[in-house]
Amino acid sequence: MKKKTVTLALLESDDRERFILDNQEAFRFGAMEEFGCRDDHMEEDGEIISRATIERCIDGEHSEALRIFEDGKPVGGAVVKLDPVSHHNELELLFVTPHEHSKGVGFRAWQLIEERYPETVVWETCTPYFETRNIHFYVNKCGFHIVEFFNCKHPDPHGPETGEGFDGMFRFEKRKVMKQQEISTQ
Repeated sequence: MKKKTVTLALLESDDRERFILDNQEAFRFGAMEEFGCRDDHMEEDGEIISRATIERCIDGEHSEALRIFEDGKPVGGAVVKLDPVSHHNELELLFVTPHEHSKGVGFRAWQLIEERYPETVVWETCTPYFETRNIHFYVNKCGFHIVEFFNCKHPDPHGPETGEGFDGMFRFEKRKVMKQQEISTQ
């Protein structure tokens, strides 16, 4: 079987709506896997992640929305927020359509993101506590470390999700391993 090619491209404006819907489908799938139909973690209209949240990420200052393609077909997406001064960058969204899960597409896309932004010193991302697939992916596949757990007793100072009933989010970081040559030039 021929290995499929995974590529990234900047999100085209005419693909924005499909990107949002695909993102919501992927997040909804994860919640349905964990909780079934009785999920109470929805933001709006039965969605785990709202249109407003996705649009805020896409349209954010210093943000880049990327489409993930497999053999030229859109199969996911990502939004990164870049800090041009500190190079402490954030992976705001990363998703792969459910029928492509567990095929290496997300991992290859992550590798391409790291290659695309080689100046990054620290990558940061978050995922809900119940997204065990994501936690496994970030920690065991991509090399992130869990650095914080936001919950009602320890709210995210920058996040909207706080207060009673908030179940929690893990915050992850991945620090670039600097070579001796890079350290001596700083």
